[in-house]
Amino acid sequence: MDWNAIILTAHVAAWTTGILLIIGFPLSYWLAYTKWRAKFMAEALVALPLVLPPTVLGFYVLIAIGPNSPIGQLYEGMSGKLLPFSFQGLVIASVIYSLPFAIQPMTNAFASVDRSLIEASQCLGASRWRTFWKVILPQSVGGVVMGVVLSFAHTLGEFGVVLMVGGNIPNETRTVAISIYDEVQALNYEAAAQTSLFLLAVSFVVLATMYGLQHKVWTPWTVRST
Repeated sequence: MDWNAIILTAHVAAWTTGILLIIGFPLSYWLAYTKWRAKFMAEALVALPLVLPPTVLGFYVLIAIGPNSPIGQLYEGMSGKLLPFSFQGLVIASVIYSLPFAIQPMTNAFASVDRSLIEASQCLGASRWRTFWKVILPQSVGGVVMGVVLSFAHTLGEFGVVLMVGGNIPNETRTVAISIYDEVQALNYEAAAQTSLFLLAVSFVVLATMYGLQHKVWTPWTVRST
């Protein structure tokens, strides 16, 4: 089993999940409570990675962070390195590709909070920030955890976007999905099977966690129903 690829993938997934959590909180809250009439446009933009072929999404990300783009030129000027085919570029692509897997569960959780509880908190003089931390977040923590779990697991199995943006550089951009592909191409089915079994186990844990959340097994701030 290619442990270097597994460790690298875990690092990419951890960075991606952390960034998505920071981005996801305000964006999901806004999507859940905004009264903007064109909100559906923002929702469609967030969900776009779900329907776009990974190669198409990877191509546009590659162009957006390439050496001829403003982002690529800014990064090159600051670091002296290129974003494409780098760990940093891999994280950027993963954040975009896994965005709906983090945003949608959190948005649904925020939107499902009883509005009467929010109104009661505001009537008692609580600020919007205090209402979020004391009322909305405790009622939505299951969706937040689900968004974190899904985005992390989805990043572990990325292939098309990773290959387009990161290539296949050992210890730099070679993720576990690319490692499996390489082993199959080399007819090394035993190594491919071992790594695939690892990803299968991770997928099972993700599904078990999701079903546990639905039954309120893992939700610490919610009273478990009997």
